[in-house]
Amino acid sequence: MGGLGQPGNDVGCGGRSSRVGLGIAAGNAKVSSTLRGNFSDDKDRVLHATDIVRLISEHVTLNKKGREWACVCPFHDDHNPSMYVVPSKQIYHCFVCGAGGDAIKFVRDYHKMSFVEALQFLADRAGIKLTPRAPRSGGGLELPEGVEVGPEVSREDLARANRLALDFYRAILKHPDHGKAGRAILEKRGVSAETCERFQIGVAPDRWDGLAMFLSAKRVDVRPFLAAGLIRNRENGGGAFDMQRNRLIFPIFDQLGRVIAFGGRRINDQDEPKYINSTDSALFSKSSTLYALHLAGETIRAEKTAIVVEGYMDVIACHQAGVRNVVATLGTALTAQSARILSRLCDKVVLFFDGDDAGQRAADRAVEVLFASTLEVRIATMAGARQAGLTNAKDPDELVKQEGGVALLKRIINEATDALEYRFARLKSRLVGASMSQRSTVVEEEVRRLAELGLSAISPVKKQMIVKRVGELAGVGEEAIRRALAETRLGVRSARAAEGIETSGGAANGSAGAAVFQPTSEAEKLLRFVVAEPGLFKQLSATQRAAVCGVGIGSNLGGSVGRLVGAMAAVLADLPRDSDGGMVDRALRSMDEDGAEELRSGMIGAINRDYSGDEARMLADFQTTALRAEAEHLKTLAKDPTLPLMRKVQHEREARAVEAKIKGLGQVGVVASGGGVGGGMGGGSLGGGAVAPGRGPD
Repeated sequence: MGGLGQPGNDVGCGGRSSRVGLGIAAGNAKVSSTLRGNFSDDKDRVLHATDIVRLISEHVTLNKKGREWACVCPFHDDHNPSMYVVPSKQIYHCFVCGAGGDAIKFVRDYHKMSFVEALQFLADRAGIKLTPRAPRSGGGLELPEGVEVGPEVSREDLARANRLALDFYRAILKHPDHGKAGRAILEKRGVSAETCERFQIGVAPDRWDGLAMFLSAKRVDVRPFLAAGLIRNRENGGGAFDMQRNRLIFPIFDQLGRVIAFGGRRINDQDEPKYINSTDSALFSKSSTLYALHLAGETIRAEKTAIVVEGYMDVIACHQAGVRNVVATLGTALTAQSARILSRLCDKVVLFFDGDDAGQRAADRAVEVLFASTLEVRIATMAGARQAGLTNAKDPDELVKQEGGVALLKRIINEATDALEYRFARLKSRLVGASMSQRSTVVEEEVRRLAELGLSAISPVKKQMIVKRVGELAGVGEEAIRRALAETRLGVRSARAAEGIETSGGAANGSAGAAVFQPTSEAEKLLRFVVAEPGLFKQLSATQRAAVCGVGIGSNLGGSVGRLVGAMAAVLADLPRDSDGGMVDRALRSMDEDGAEELRSGMIGAINRDYSGDEARMLADFQTTALRAEAEHLKTLAKDPTLPLMRKVQHEREARAVEAKIKGLGQVGVVASGGGVGGGMGGGSLGGGAVAPGRGPD
């Protein structure tokens, strides 16, 4: 790979070549095959076979925006679509938190996978067989930041343990004796064999050590099963016992359909508690998991509505009855993490609770969690349907099994109460019959809670409606409510400041270490153009290539961003002069440095954002930036104390000529055919023709 660093070319990358020549070659042998474009490398084959738009649309709702797609970013608490997916580049980028990259990076970050896991997942999805690899020492896979399993148990070990446990519970369900009681309950509840198979329902045997004995007989390492909370060691050291005993087993899957935990419902009504869920692990977080989302996700996206119920059996009954956009929380109220997951998939959430005291508390909590969300949130209760004499069913499970139950279920869902109206009704009930002092206390509590929930951050129209309604219920003017809110907000800020809590917005919830690139020189601006539109590299003159591959590029940025910018310049320096866009793009994608993919996607996203498909304006600005970078580089050479005086004078003269060309370009706005980017200075060309005048990116 010769190219830019050829001997005798002092305006080329010259002395840079010896340093950057090792930048790709050392420790990165796959680049040569990548540049040949034969996709023999596993990563390239997988990325080539993966449509990033389709992949991301399976996880969040995408909306067409010109040539790109936009969505709510899943990597921070996003309320407005700030992440863009660029099909032509097969990348994504969030303009708020900086998250971005290719398909592998998305899967890694979204599902907390290691590189190997993400590569395998996408390979399986595309039907690609990966090259067999020797196991790495230690056998462990990467864990999400802050999560520890222990030095001897990896996430892969936990996943295998869960799969083996699932096979065990499924086998027990079919056992003539051990599964009899469980099958009887499922039959009594009207759960079909097809539904059992779809939800992978199983049974834990009525004995203390059924699973433990099974593992012992199989001579399986029990440490992953202990870490997953499937078994526990006896205190007296006499072996292990099962955590799930004599229970129907409901496997809990992640969004990809991988079993990550188990819920157990008692078979004997005398056993306590009624339900036992797996403890949190490196694979499972109760607060960020919704039961049956892997089965309901497609329908939720299609109907743009999610129905959230309270129990496993409610979900199963609804799905069996044909209502398949239904999920359940896992023994808790809806959490902020679960709400964010739903906000990526749909526009409306209907919370369908029983309506008893526990159900009302769950509804209150869910309304608060979703208060500042852009989702349309509605509340439906079985209690309301019973009070109206529509049914005597106590939950959705019973309802859909009654004659006309499915139609009534849909009616209840369609007539669900707006979440704010539900909250106001609850407030009104607290004010009925209260004394003046009590009313004041209740209203002040409500105002304080609304401020804590983020009333100041929601849309002005919605905020005005809330203030007006609270004032009406309290019997006071809107201005009094506004003053109370202002005083409350000041108190909340002061308390947070005293506790050292950051109250400003920004990307605090975004991807850790996302690289934000703010160019400090014309060469760095030019690099951004080339990274975003690799085909432009071929259009650069020799001097312009020298500028974009300069040794000092990125040095003023400092930190990891500066290092990565320098590494990108080194990659370009090693490329042949006639490298086409595909070769440049593959070389940049092959960079193994941490953060390189995020930086690259950020550069692409910035260009797409600035020009929104206006190719003529983009090319005009690219041309101007290339000339400015050329002049900048020539001026730097003219100051080089090691050069002869005549050479320095020559570079100064060339720099003035380029500056004159820039000035003329701004006045005329037309490039003569054949002049191109480099014009007479470098012989590069954009192909001739007129180029509309444009502004140089700052």
